[in-house]
Amino acid sequence: MTQSVSVREVGLRDGLQLITTVISTEIKGTWCAAQAAAGFGEIEVTSFVPPSVIPQFSDAPQVLADALKIDGLLATTLVPNLKGAIRAMACGAQKITFVLSASEEHNMANVRCTTDESLAMFAAIIDERRSRGMTDGTQISAAIATSFGCSIQGAVPQKRVVDIAAQLVAAGADEINIADTVGYANPAQVRRLIVDVQSVTGAVPVATHFHDTRGMGLANVTAAADVGIRRFDASLGGLGGCPFAPGASGNIATEDCIYLLESLGLDTGIELPALLDVRAKLEHWLEGETLEGRLLKAGPAKTFMPAR
Repeated sequence: MTQSVSVREVGLRDGLQLITTVISTEIKGTWCAAQAAAGFGEIEVTSFVPPSVIPQFSDAPQVLADALKIDGLLATTLVPNLKGAIRAMACGAQKITFVLSASEEHNMANVRCTTDESLAMFAAIIDERRSRGMTDGTQISAAIATSFGCSIQGAVPQKRVVDIAAQLVAAGADEINIADTVGYANPAQVRRLIVDVQSVTGAVPVATHFHDTRGMGLANVTAAADVGIRRFDASLGGLGGCPFAPGASGNIATEDCIYLLESLGLDTGIELPALLDVRAKLEHWLEGETLEGRLLKAGPAKTFMPAR
């Protein structure tokens, strides 16, 4: 039987945090609705961070409210701290992704605290969810940034990533997301780390978030799929990157990722022509911004067969 995979669109969050163009709340809503109509079941729609840090997300409450009205869509948000998580819960977030870094230096640059302090904060977020009676209604995911290396610190020990994953699961994480924040990963490393992480996560699902900074993104997706990963992040047009890590540009392009997974016989549930139509519109919404991805220009091969 054909296996199903989930691709979460992160363009509305990760994709927009590094660009200079501030797009309207209305366009964000149109973009989100269009990708949901193309078959996306989960979209990371915004981030609850201080507007003074990233003005792009000053409309986070309204963007989330609009996304929550879309039938069948799991609207997720990213938060860097307890304050952001409380704001997201107050706005009715269905899923919150808390980000921390395996690199101490990156964690300090990104969220201004140590990794151990972030781990303690994650436990506080789980307690906050419980106290609000939202345990059954709001998922809490934990994304481990710089899992494969850091452009500030350099090497990140694999054991450290695995230990962090184990602590997050013990605290109550509903999902662990292994992130290649700066595009340092290679397929062999991906296989090794994912297998080790899966050994401590038990029934908690593992997702991956790859960047194509050095042209390795889709190869890493294939490697992750080979060892059982069935949840992937991607950004339409390859938008995005971390503003607090030098050289952290280039998410994998959603359209190319969908094409790859379908070609491997993994059913994404995405209607590719509808997705490419959204991708074409993105060029008008973000005029002047650099967009990546090969599929819009080349089109699917004549021999391409969707997994379904």
